[in-house]
Amino acid sequence: MTRFTLPLIVAAGLALSACASLAPYGMQAKPGGQGYAEQRIESNRYRVTYNGVGAAGPVADYALLRAAELTTSEGYDWFEVTQRWIDGRPDSGGSFQPNVGVGFGGSSYDGGRYGNYSTSGVGIGVGLNFSGPSATSTTLEVIMGNGPRPDRPNAYDAREVQSSLRR
Repeated sequence: MTRFTLPLIVAAGLALSACASLAPYGMQAKPGGQGYAEQRIESNRYRVTYNGVGAAGPVADYALLRAAELTTSEGYDWFEVTQRWIDGRPDSGGSFQPNVGVGFGGSSYDGGRYGNYSTSGVGIGVGLNFSGPSATSTTLEVIMGNGPRPDRPNAYDAREVQSSLRR
């Protein structure tokens, strides 16, 4: 291996990990693609899913934003998240993760033709993990209502959510 090989491997891994990123906010263009999709369950109850790539936080924000947009477009003031599903790895953002391992070992031999002896050894290994961003999704089941927002932790004012999360 030449002295230029490792830097080239590192550069290639970083380039590949940068290729997959969260697409701009919008409707899902095809099954399995990035974006939002919704399903009406009852007149004031929907299931909203946002599929993305990368960290779970921005994908969850986009799901909340879509729920808020849907709430106001249906003529409601607030929505409450009754169920929430998050699918994806905790480290979905991806990264270049070097790691180092150190090992020790030894053995001894007692007796024999040449007497007693012992041996020991130390090993050091370097591992590289070029994991790029992975797919993640958030699904919210929401119920919508009018009037004052209920004083519950999972109830949101739809207009305030839209104002806070639009980019």
